[in-house]
Amino acid sequence: MPDPTSDPLASVVTLLKPEPSISKLVSGGGRWLVERRNMRSPFYCAMVEGTCRLIIRGRAPLVLEAGDFVLVPEVFDFTMSSIDPPPRGAPRLPLQTDPGMFRLGEPDAPTEVRCLVGHCTFASLDRDLLVSLLPEVIHVRAQDRLITLMQMIQEETQGDRAARDMVLRRLLELLLVEALRSVENTMAEPGLLRGLADPQLALALRQIHADPGAPLSVAGLADAAAMSRSTFFDRFRREVGTAPMEYVTAWRMAVAKDLLLRGNLAMAEIAQRVGYGSASAFSMAFSRHVGTSPGAFANERQAA
Repeated sequence: MPDPTSDPLASVVTLLKPEPSISKLVSGGGRWLVERRNMRSPFYCAMVEGTCRLIIRGRAPLVLEAGDFVLVPEVFDFTMSSIDPPPRGAPRLPLQTDPGMFRLGEPDAPTEVRCLVGHCTFASLDRDLLVSLLPEVIHVRAQDRLITLMQMIQEETQGDRAARDMVLRRLLELLLVEALRSVENTMAEPGLLRGLADPQLALALRQIHADPGAPLSVAGLADAAAMSRSTFFDRFRREVGTAPMEYVTAWRMAVAKDLLLRGNLAMAEIAQRVGYGSASAFSMAFSRHVGTSPGAFANERQAA
């Protein structure tokens, strides 16, 4: 559950509620190719040895080398292959050699590539909002810490130790945070990372995430950022990708949904925690933003 005093990056990752689903060690030799279609799930890969090609629909191909890490918060279609892929129509089913271990390519070819591959899910009800704040593709080089975290996830996935699920969730959160803060600021699309890279906007973003129940306004946030109102508004919209108060409202509603599903707070207390003076004012704002009342939303989700 998100800590209201945590920084923006930590609070977004926590509220995403990442859940591990697949972790495997993949090796390849000779010419090989793997395709995935219509996934809509987060995908990540750490190159332990060798070189391969990653093609994500709509983007230029990436050449991944030993030490590279790539994270795609939401991927639909992608292809991974040897640098020289096999001809179209060639058989390319992976061979499972052990639990969590797969072999690609020609069976008799020497191993040229080894990589750790994982998929996860984001259980947050506001996954679309939160994913929109992240870069579409994160590609970083020479990050031993990320490879170490993926090795720990792989080992934990294949084991059967006490508290396994909790450990996997924490490792995955650490992996996401480490990957996100490894991104070069100049390479990030408009979103949370670009906003945090701006020292003045970062002050405003931290204020929003530290206390969404505070009386937030464009003027007050501009003062916190030591900017004029118009300069702050324009720069926030350019770097973060949305207007300041639209961001505030979206974040407040994401926090409110999480509080509603906990089921242990009165409506008036939830309203106060997300910046509304009364339960009725909160209910009106929530209904306008979400399309249903807070009570109906909680009942429907708990029933589901």
